[in-house]
Amino acid sequence: MLRRRVIPCLDVANGRVVKGTNFVDLVDEGDPPALAERYALEGADELVFLDISAAPEGRGTLLDIVERTARRAFVPLTVGGGVRSVEDMRDVLRAGADKVSLNTRAVADPELVTRCAARFGSQAVVVAIDARRIAAPDPAIPSGFEVVVKGGREPVGLDAVAWALRCVELGAGELLVTSIDRDGTKSGFDTELLREISSRVQVPVIASGGAAGPDHFVEAIRDGGADAVLAASIFHRSEYTIAQVKAVMAAAGLPVRLTDEEAAT
Repeated sequence: MLRRRVIPCLDVANGRVVKGTNFVDLVDEGDPPALAERYALEGADELVFLDISAAPEGRGTLLDIVERTARRAFVPLTVGGGVRSVEDMRDVLRAGADKVSLNTRAVADPELVTRCAARFGSQAVVVAIDARRIAAPDPAIPSGFEVVVKGGREPVGLDAVAWALRCVELGAGELLVTSIDRDGTKSGFDTELLREISSRVQVPVIASGGAAGPDHFVEAIRDGGADAVLAASIFHRSEYTIAQVKAVMAAAGLPVRLTDEEAAT
């Protein structure tokens, strides 16, 4: 059985890690390379670096910070934000990323997913889907979840489940699914959203948005069908360590990668 991954997320704006609620009211949480090194040492399976201001500001990824982050964290690194072409993806991979996440640009230019997968392989292409529940039934959004872009600011009239299926058809090797409604609220992951997507696709799904503690990680996998779970503030603020989260996951019967120290106990 594949091990379930625990992934700290570095939301980066103006060169600093930040965290807010529902993608607003951002608070400074620290230096990306320093936090990345800390999490790698603490047993993170992977790291996700999201340049959350790149798309709203219409600029490319902060490659110098990506490079410094990759140098200090020897775990797989996914980088998103500001990638608008195959050449942009090449530059991010050269800066040290192992995978690249596409979000706003993938919606605007879906074939970019295919072009990137053809050049670098599907395993290197992650599509990030930011979704929120709609207020009233809409025939165009049968799942009840709509896609939003530009840091959760702008709805695009796409059904989140249909978009997930299309992304896989286009060549995405992994999906990062964030509930905008739950982001930063510590109310738990939206397991309904996760289940709607994970039950229909054949690629790994990363759960994001709403973690308050280890039990929520278990729920995302057990009830939502996620293959990996991503969180930010609970790790940034040392509310829980990665080891504590993995211990609860292991106790719940979920396969996880333990650190050498944990495995020896």
